[in-house]
Amino acid sequence: MKLYKYLYKCVFALVLLTCFVACLEELDIDTLGDTSASDLLVVEAVLTDELKTQTVFLSRSDSRLDLETDTIYNPYLTPGATPYDSVTVESAATVKLLGTDGSEVMFTEGEPGKYYSNTPFALAMGTQYQLDITTSSGDGYLSDPIEVVGTAGITDVYAERMINDIGVEGVAIYVDSEPLSGDSQYYRFAYDETYKIEAPLWNPYDFKLTNYDNTTSPPTYNLEIVEREVQNKICYNTVSSNSINVLSVAGNSSANINRHLVRFISRENFIIAQRYSILVKQFVESQDANSYFEILKDFSQSESLFSQVQTGPIYSNVYRKDGAEESVLGYVEAVGATEQRLFFNYEDFFPDEEKPSYAFDYDCGFETALLYNPEPPPACPQGLLDRIEANIVTYYSEYEESLVPDASCPGPYVFVPKLCGDCTLLGANVVPDFWEE
Repeated sequence: MKLYKYLYKCVFALVLLTCFVACLEELDIDTLGDTSASDLLVVEAVLTDELKTQTVFLSRSDSRLDLETDTIYNPYLTPGATPYDSVTVESAATVKLLGTDGSEVMFTEGEPGKYYSNTPFALAMGTQYQLDITTSSGDGYLSDPIEVVGTAGITDVYAERMINDIGVEGVAIYVDSEPLSGDSQYYRFAYDETYKIEAPLWNPYDFKLTNYDNTTSPPTYNLEIVEREVQNKICYNTVSSNSINVLSVAGNSSANINRHLVRFISRENFIIAQRYSILVKQFVESQDANSYFEILKDFSQSESLFSQVQTGPIYSNVYRKDGAEESVLGYVEAVGATEQRLFFNYEDFFPDEEKPSYAFDYDCGFETALLYNPEPPPACPQGLLDRIEANIVTYYSEYEESLVPDASCPGPYVFVPKLCGDCTLLGANVVPDFWEE
């Protein structure tokens, strides 16, 4: 699913371009041909030489705007906390991987559009594989033969304080690598980053509102201050990389990789304010796969849909079994994979310096309000009971004037926005298995 956003951009760009065909030079994208840009099968699979449960993603292209994730901005939804993309999935397909060594691995749909191998397996060098797909409508698809062409080992993942090319100071994360076997000239890098979140105005107690009826005047309710039943002071959030990072060492004097930039994080980004971890993933891939992702990267990152960047055809290596002319999006690849994890704290690079602002630069402050506004309503903010019912605030303390000196309608309690007193809006309160303090 991670690469769907790039495929979606490409398809949607082409739809818009056709609307202005009279004004623009023709854009030659051979993959689409005369087929509609919507409802194309999208196949994504990165199969590795790691012994694990492998995954295949099947979906359908869609020419609509993605109203859930592309056109509505909600500053209080943290990356990774909600579904990555709203995708029209392809369900109820039969998926299997066939090897020239006679192997056959079946995949079962575990989540909508996500097909998991029935048993863990690792691709073997020297064996070619083809992904075989039959959709619920009976259409059959087959990938070009793929194979692991080489392997390489990560020798180091490290971070350094730096100022980037546009003058932003932050932390750069680099990877060093060396080839191990086969043809290790073409690479792609990805990562999963996990960061620790601490709610800045957390309190071990919270409001408990029951029997609330605001249809009466005055409203009826039962409000208690109770000890929290859930730990929501410290949380963790994991986000996968959403950009394409490819590298070729073909023609270089050395096949080793030194100081390849994987990630740059501004020092103002709150994700490094506490403790941060990154799992760097390295894939040794074929030249064809590397070219595919390079083209996809160039197309998706072009500054304008109308810039006429002639990147050539976006080639998919999946085709109809019966020879029917039908465009398929996506790519199936076999890679030699390895990964390495790094941890660091903000103080490791910025000792005795002010930490970044909280999430989204949100100004976490203290508030107070009347429990409810009497009738006729005075010029007061929304009553506290309505805010508790809406689940947008958390308890901080009994009323204390020093905390809210400018309050116009003070009430019996001081409270804070939930974002500032409950970290579960930004992550999970379960410590990841790999986490190290």
